[in-house]
Amino acid sequence: MMRLLVGLGNPGRRYEATRHNAGFWWVDSIADELGVGLSSEPRFQSEVGRYSRADFDCWLLKPATFMNESGRAVRVFCDFYKLSASDILVVHDELDLAPGVIKLKRGGGVAGHNGLRDIAAHMGKDFWRLRIGIGHPGVRDEVAKYVLAPPRKEEAALISEALERSLAVWPQLMRDDFEDAMLKLHTRA
Repeated sequence: MMRLLVGLGNPGRRYEATRHNAGFWWVDSIADELGVGLSSEPRFQSEVGRYSRADFDCWLLKPATFMNESGRAVRVFCDFYKLSASDILVVHDELDLAPGVIKLKRGGGVAGHNGLRDIAAHMGKDFWRLRIGIGHPGVRDEVAKYVLAPPRKEEAALISEALERSLAVWPQLMRDDFEDAMLKLHTRA
């Protein structure tokens, strides 16, 4: 079963509203929906929360190490709780998807995403990914500036709708029913 939900982003107010923090937005949204409080845990270099019920138990994690060193925080947490890469769902921003598009997949490359690269270096690539589309600036040299800026109003609305759709598949993710979750996420009416 999915035991660790990791949202990627950069800590601090300066980055809160930036595209690169889409993973943090998702973890905050699921924490609100589940009634889970997140608190700073220095030993894990993260904000951490736990959701538990009789038949399901999982952790929510927001690394406070900055995007490029996310893998370090994930590794420390996984070592402590004896979790493997296959126990993890990493939620992150995705340049290769338009705002409003959200995709679920297991494994694969990192597509230049430094947070994914660091997690893969520490944990291997066999983790699930929930990819939140933020679009691409169209010019490679503009990517860093683009991901560290807030989305435009129309993009923000599309990203928010995608987050809502992804929260609707939470029951499938809890049951490890990834096929059904992918069908619901990847098929738009």
